[in-house]
Amino acid sequence: MNAVGVAQPRIEGPAKVTGAARYAADVPIEGLAFGAVVLATVTRGRIRDIDVDAVRNMPGVLGVIDHRNAPRLNPKAGGFFGPDGQLQLLQDEMIPFAGRPVALVVAETLEQAQAAAHVLPVTYDEEPHDTNFTADHPAGRPAMTIFDEPVDVGDVEAELAASSVVVEERYRTPEEYHSAMEPHSATVWWDGERLEAIDSNQGPFVIAATLATLFSLSLEKVRIRTEHVGGGFGSKGLCGPQLILAAMAAHRFGRPVRVTLTRTQVFLTTAMRPATDQLIRIGADADGRLRAIWHEPAFEISPLVEYIEGCTELTKTLYAARAIRTRLTAVPLDILPPYSMRGPGAAPGSFALESAMDELAERLGIDPLELRLRNEPAAGPVSGLPFSSRNLVECLREGAHRFGWGTRDHRPRLRREGSLLVGTGLAATSFSAGAFPSSATITAEADGTFTVAIGATDLGTGARTALTAIAADALEAGTERIRLRISDSDLGPAWSAGGSRGTTSWAWAITEAAEKLRGQEWRGTVTIDTTQSLGGLPGRERHAYSAVFAEVTADPATGEVRVRRLLGMFAVGRVVNPLLARSQVIGGMIGGLSMALHEEGVRDPVSGRHVNADFAGYHIAAHADVPDIEADFVPDHEPGIPVGVKGAGEIGNVGTAAAIANAVWHATGVRQRSLPIRLDRVLE
Repeated sequence: MNAVGVAQPRIEGPAKVTGAARYAADVPIEGLAFGAVVLATVTRGRIRDIDVDAVRNMPGVLGVIDHRNAPRLNPKAGGFFGPDGQLQLLQDEMIPFAGRPVALVVAETLEQAQAAAHVLPVTYDEEPHDTNFTADHPAGRPAMTIFDEPVDVGDVEAELAASSVVVEERYRTPEEYHSAMEPHSATVWWDGERLEAIDSNQGPFVIAATLATLFSLSLEKVRIRTEHVGGGFGSKGLCGPQLILAAMAAHRFGRPVRVTLTRTQVFLTTAMRPATDQLIRIGADADGRLRAIWHEPAFEISPLVEYIEGCTELTKTLYAARAIRTRLTAVPLDILPPYSMRGPGAAPGSFALESAMDELAERLGIDPLELRLRNEPAAGPVSGLPFSSRNLVECLREGAHRFGWGTRDHRPRLRREGSLLVGTGLAATSFSAGAFPSSATITAEADGTFTVAIGATDLGTGARTALTAIAADALEAGTERIRLRISDSDLGPAWSAGGSRGTTSWAWAITEAAEKLRGQEWRGTVTIDTTQSLGGLPGRERHAYSAVFAEVTADPATGEVRVRRLLGMFAVGRVVNPLLARSQVIGGMIGGLSMALHEEGVRDPVSGRHVNADFAGYHIAAHADVPDIEADFVPDHEPGIPVGVKGAGEIGNVGTAAAIANAVWHATGVRQRSLPIRLDRVLE
């Protein structure tokens, strides 16, 4: 009866390593046709002509869908941030960014569709474009305030003026791309009047609701399944172009159609983390007590849809200060619409805040660890609310002990090994925790087993295994008696896998359903929805926390930086499965390493087009880049939430880039305020 807290391998592991697990592009469908997407090659303009006749008689071609014959879509369809123009594919001749889908060629085979798409003539009338992101761009405006609202606590100007030391610097991060292993793919067909789809996404119910709105269908007439997903990191939280275009083609040609994006098309059509430019001012007394934090990030967006890169979440959470001011500026440009990428807002925001804290420690002559400990808040620095649980200090102290921080000479550029400079750095982090409404159904079967049905999604994170353990304990049964059904929109409303709220939301629904079934003496079927329960949570500051420590070497003759060691200590509530949770946070730390040293979307300054939209030009951390990584958890529990979990998906990524950047300063004596830390930025 104690499956939670026990390290268990993934339930679907054998199927994945033997190839038995089928992803969206693998499922065999009878009578299948294939679609190949044609993308705009100009950054802004209009389609003058698409010469469909040039490919109509090519082998296997069934037809071409473009803005002249595509089904009309509902312009009110959208998502978390409101109506989304990114969803309005093939609706007019306008080109709002390079890479916008302009046509879909459908053929009997994938190769035939790709061959025709490659030669389909499309001509454009180009218009002036703007892809040049700057913090002071004249189009900049206050970001929307669904969350991460601007705040003013205390008198920031007065506190800065009274400070003994003030750090005022800008920190910049580039466009970054999700780079999931599995490309986006969807297979769609009509079963009578019902639209059926197998898609690669992070939340089948939410995606089904969006698709139903787009095509003006009732939700009951749309079913989406998402059996296995090869990573998403936020990019598959959207109703993707592969699904919309496949649905159009299935309607047009009356047969199943599969659309799978190429790697380059994934870069150009799905989503990205926007570039940021962040101004931070931090003032402190001589003893390191913070007086003021003023954080003003700007980030790029597309006019097609609103989005918030909430870079100031940590600024309102991590440290006690007498005055705190935050402002978020959105800069509309002719670019692919950004969307959440692992650690959204918090990852770039942490780089800026934790780099500035390190600079403050340097100027004060205080150990960076001690500076953070001296500014531990007793309550939410902005909200004034009590913390539900806060174990950041434990993460910092335990991490420092394991890393050997106490022997560090805090002066830079003193430790050498031959031609290499060696340095260490740290960063403290948080990420908001909580839950969203979800439903679950449990049936007590005649053979003594339980069927647990919930519309969760497993991105490869081990959700199946974790939820089986949670259900087993809630139902007072062994895991072998649990039959888990997930990844199907027909299973009812459920939060997507994202925002570090998936496991928390799904666990809540499962445990409530189990409690209701207990009241029926473990008989029959029960269905619950947690909307009412969530409303009863008392107001608290709810966050996961971590402390990340890094050791790097830098070669001043070549500019090469290598990370030798990474250590992360995490407070993520009750750990459901230590094996899978450790894998999660280590994966996040690798993503943070990649953010620090490699990842950078590059645009041609003349054409405005993304010029490194593949894994040859867009660098991500490879196996040889990944050092010895240690990750562990401090005891933690989230009160008021069933099982006491917080979520580990985002927190591993947040903070790692800042820790590495701080270590590079310690090694070289040169502060890196722009990511990635490229060779040319280190070369002496």
